[in-house]
Amino acid sequence: MTNRMRLRDAVAVPLVFAALKLLLHALAYSNFGYFRDELYYIACSKHLAWGYVDQPPLSIALLALNRALFGDSLLALRWLPALAGAGTVLVTGLLVREFGGRRFAQTLACLAAVLPPVWLIVDHFFSMNAFDTLFWSLGALLFLRVLDSGRTRTWVALGVVLGLGLLNKTSTLWFIGGAFLGLLLTPHRRLLATRGPWLGAALAALLFLPHVLWQVANDWPTVEFMRNASQFKMVRTGLADFWLQQVLVMSPVTLLLWLPGLVALLVARRTRALGIVFVATAALLTLSGSSRPNYLAVAYAPLLAMGATLIAGVGGTDRRPGLRRWLRPAALVQLLAGGLPLVPAFLPILPVERHIAYNRALGLTIKAQEDSDEGPLPQVFADMFGWEDMVRRVARVYHALPAEERAKCAIVATNYGRAGAIDFFGPRHGLPPAISPHNNYWLWGTRGYTGEVVILVGGARDDPHTDFHSAVLADTTSCAYCMPYENGAPIFLLKGMKRPLAERWVEIKDYE
Repeated sequence: MTNRMRLRDAVAVPLVFAALKLLLHALAYSNFGYFRDELYYIACSKHLAWGYVDQPPLSIALLALNRALFGDSLLALRWLPALAGAGTVLVTGLLVREFGGRRFAQTLACLAAVLPPVWLIVDHFFSMNAFDTLFWSLGALLFLRVLDSGRTRTWVALGVVLGLGLLNKTSTLWFIGGAFLGLLLTPHRRLLATRGPWLGAALAALLFLPHVLWQVANDWPTVEFMRNASQFKMVRTGLADFWLQQVLVMSPVTLLLWLPGLVALLVARRTRALGIVFVATAALLTLSGSSRPNYLAVAYAPLLAMGATLIAGVGGTDRRPGLRRWLRPAALVQLLAGGLPLVPAFLPILPVERHIAYNRALGLTIKAQEDSDEGPLPQVFADMFGWEDMVRRVARVYHALPAEERAKCAIVATNYGRAGAIDFFGPRHGLPPAISPHNNYWLWGTRGYTGEVVILVGGARDDPHTDFHSAVLADTTSCAYCMPYENGAPIFLLKGMKRPLAERWVEIKDYE
């Protein structure tokens, strides 16, 4: 068989399931609106830099290029994360081949890679998280290959992938630390005596260096952001609850693949170092107590691949024909029967009212990961509602001002979702760009506003706003499906700031 034929045989099944993944996301891309973070990322893409308070630059640079080519529609915005998710499915199928599995094993693994609720959600909207899963999966594939071959060029490829992964999300450091620990604790430590791993590490560090320098120049804002988020925003998660959430976010039906897959990775001498990557990452996240359960989801592709290879191998042995008759179809049926009904619950294929009713009938929800009350929709979907109506209300207040006051009116939003919505929808309603003390908006500053006239979106309704000579509650937001704290949020008209806004700006920074 020629190399081309081998490649065609290796990717045939994964490509089918990658196409299925794309189809599911195509059915859902526009049923709800723009996600809070998407609006913020669009704003970030207008301020290209080597870093941002809450993320490295790669995904934002990709978004800026994508917007320049295709615009800002939901389809233009969401094809890239869907494609990244399809890429994860494809890599999962390739991992099966590395483990010695054939087409049926690829079928099981790739179907399992289509179904996890957390992967359905993060691949639905633009963020760094869809790319993070793909980088981890590619990293696992290349790490397995260097464990087998030790080739310098494969180490180089791994270094490039991990360097780009770091530029996408700093949690790739967990993979790097786990891989180093896996080498130290297994006979593969002999590879550390070769130049390959050090060359790969140097390349990854070189790619990541511009972001590190940006962090230094801006007083390490991401460290402050992570500390504040852990202390004030994230829900504390106990050991039992963390692992229960793992079962839910990865879909209960995939447990029968990834759990034996993890055991098999750790037992086999060839793959033990790769299994340690997962164990080390899981231990770090579990012990932290404040990590989102979905953070570990990036590490499951090799577990699904190994588990599928095991099941296909046991069910395919000629020495156990009875097993073959029932195990293979049983594994496939349980994935389909147990996994497919979850898809409409975690991907907005249905209209919103039917989506809510379907989820209630299903009775399966993923626990809130931020310390905020939720409404009829979980936060990941609730944050797709109410934004343009909020902007319309702000516009009514703004346009009711005399022309001379409009010219010096600052629109201040208390969080980046509100600010991003004003920046995105505002031009069609005649609004200037917003300012905000939240995350990277704080770094962008006051845009020269003095505080003479301010429209403040958000905050407490009973706040007397003693920094101003005049404070009037001009309107409140209203949205049926958004997060409760976004429904009824005040819109204040404030005049006569007693201190210059630039002076006050230093005191109201909100990295969280």
